[in-house]
Amino acid sequence: MTITDAPTLTDAPTDTDAPTVHVTRHETVVAAPPEEVYALVADVTRWPQVFGPTVYAEVTQDDGTEQALRIWAFANGEVRSWASRRTLDRTARTIVFRQVVSSAPVAAMGGEWRVEADQSGGCRVVLLHDYAVVDDDPQAAEWVARAVETNSVKELDALRATAEQAAAAGGEGDELTFTFCDSERIQGSARDVYAFLDRADLWPERLPHVAATRFTEEDGGVQVLDMDTRSPDGSLHNTRSVRVSFPERGLLVYKQLKVPPVMAGHTGRWTVVQHGDEVTATSWHTVTLDPAGVRQALGEAATITEARGLVRHALGTNSSTTLRHAKAYAEAARA
Repeated sequence: MTITDAPTLTDAPTDTDAPTVHVTRHETVVAAPPEEVYALVADVTRWPQVFGPTVYAEVTQDDGTEQALRIWAFANGEVRSWASRRTLDRTARTIVFRQVVSSAPVAAMGGEWRVEADQSGGCRVVLLHDYAVVDDDPQAAEWVARAVETNSVKELDALRATAEQAAAAGGEGDELTFTFCDSERIQGSARDVYAFLDRADLWPERLPHVAATRFTEEDGGVQVLDMDTRSPDGSLHNTRSVRVSFPERGLLVYKQLKVPPVMAGHTGRWTVVQHGDEVTATSWHTVTLDPAGVRQALGEAATITEARGLVRHALGTNSSTTLRHAKAYAEAARA
């Protein structure tokens, strides 16, 4: 069970111009080896797959102990982005973090992850935050407190569930999360290929398996895509994703917010790379299966290997179709 302390204020500073620092502590007990739990926290690239609030995370610098990160995550239903630095102590199993570029109304934020071994072979995970808000605004403080509380609880719950599920699955746990890709070589411009993938609002006109989309885009390339797709049997399936567009890098990343019962998580990215007159466009998928959902959807006798094959075929078919139509679009534009 997650134990949380409500946000509290530090003693009032003697300097009246100094901002108020808010401090929180959240913790949970995990029935999994501490080194495996620490590994999940340390590998920030896995956070979108493990933590519900995290949409995308990338490491921009890493010397093994000090890291620079960029993170996109939900805060009270809005996608925000910030840059952080982290110091990892793998022996002590601690990670100290501090934002270097914050997103208003946060003025400053930092904290620490601690993974403490217990006598049962499991561990206690402690998550600390300290933060200040712009102009000490009370409404901003309430907004940030709610976001920290909500996200901390969700992250610790997800961390516990992921680690305990992997521990219970034993060797099969390594098969629950897998990554695959499909590529297309295109005689055209990377700009045209990327434009096809980026303009998901036009997909119902351009892709035979897309029946309808509801698409919005905000500053910073954050997109919300609600999409109805047709299965081979004619049935419609709805998915909802958050995407972050990086046109200058030929990169479009996404996190699926609504997943089928067989999945616990699904993230992906489109990459578009120019090689002279040719473009390589690739669709990447990372999927985490839910063993209980697999049995519920496919039957008690269904195996993880069988579920992997079905998911690979379904997602790969749609991605390959999209890539083929992007190829036709870009090559027609070039002609």
